[in-house]
Formats: sequence, C-alpha cells, structure tokens
Amino acid sequence: MTNINQNLENILQEYQKSFEKKVFNDGNSEHDLLMDVFNLTPELKAENMQYWSRELGTCWQKLVVEICKIHCQNFQPALKIGNDEPCDLIVNSYAIDTKYRIGSGDSKTLKGFKQDGNKLKDLGYIPVILILRNDNLPAAITACQTGNWNVYTGDNTFNFIQEISGFDLKQFLMSIKAKFAVVR
Repeated sequence: MTNINQNLENILQEYQKSFEKKVFNDGNSEHDLLMDVFNLTPELKAENMQYWSRELGTCWQKLVVEICKIHCQNFQPALKIGNDEPCDLIVNSYAIDTKYRIGSGDSKTLKGFKQDGNKLKDLGYIPVILILRNDNLPAAITACQTGNWNVYTGDNTFNFIQEISGFDLKQFLMSIKAKFAVVR
C-alpha cells in the first residue's frame, strides 16, 4: 500500500514543482478599448473571467462584422463548411475570424486553428485572425500561424480593419469610453 502512496505523492510533487515555476500573464490587469467602452474594471472582469471574455468576444465579432458589412464592398457573411464556421466574415479574398483574446492552449483548440486556416487557404482565401487584445497565449498564436493565419493583434488589428473598411474603429471606441458603462 505504501508504494501507491509514494507514487501518488511523486505525481503531486511533480505538479507542485510545475505550479511553482508557472508564471501567469495576468490578462486581468490590462484594460482594452472594449472594456473601457463599458467602463469594466479588471476587478469586475475577474469576478467571472469566462463570462466577460465570451461576451466581449461576441461583442467584438459583431462590431467587426457590422463595420465590414456597411463599409466593405465585397462583404460576405461567415463561411459554413458542414457544421463548421472557420471564419466570421469574408472581405475580398480575406477570410476573417475575430477573437477578443486567445487564451486557450488545449489541443482541440490548437488543432482547430491549424485546420481552419488550412481549409480556408485551400479554398483560395487569405486567412486573417483579428485579435483585440495583446495578451494572448503564445502557443495559440503559433498554432494560428502554423495553420496559415495572418495574425493581427492590438493596434495592428485596428489598422487592418481601417485598411479594408476605411473606418477607424480604434478612434470610434476611444471617443465613446464609458458611454455604455456597466452599473451594478
């Protein structure tokens, strides 16, 4: 019986060492323009990170799609391949996916990034992923790049949106900071 105890303790000790070495990029400590529009503090966001990230991600996607729908001549909605939607919209030859932040490093997510970009490229599109935040998981960014995605983050994302649409989303969001403040 003591052998099993020792084996279990060895496993726990391995994880203890791993946890002690782990450095987390505290994505909660930074503001982004979308948070500022809603006057969301990092502390409020930290109460339920998954909820806020999901909702801000959906909001980000809707903003980008709406801008391109109105301002881009060759706009097309999300591409569907079977039950899969590898991108949120198409403009000219760009198949564009939007992300608020990429923080997942699970193998299914990483595999999906690789497969979707390659599918889009095989269909003749230039896969582009527009990420609002800069504090993304490096492994996820690498997976996107391996999958032939052109990855834009932060200011580069805003520049790309302005380049294809003529609309300065960054300036717009800066001009309405706290206009839609979340009050509880």
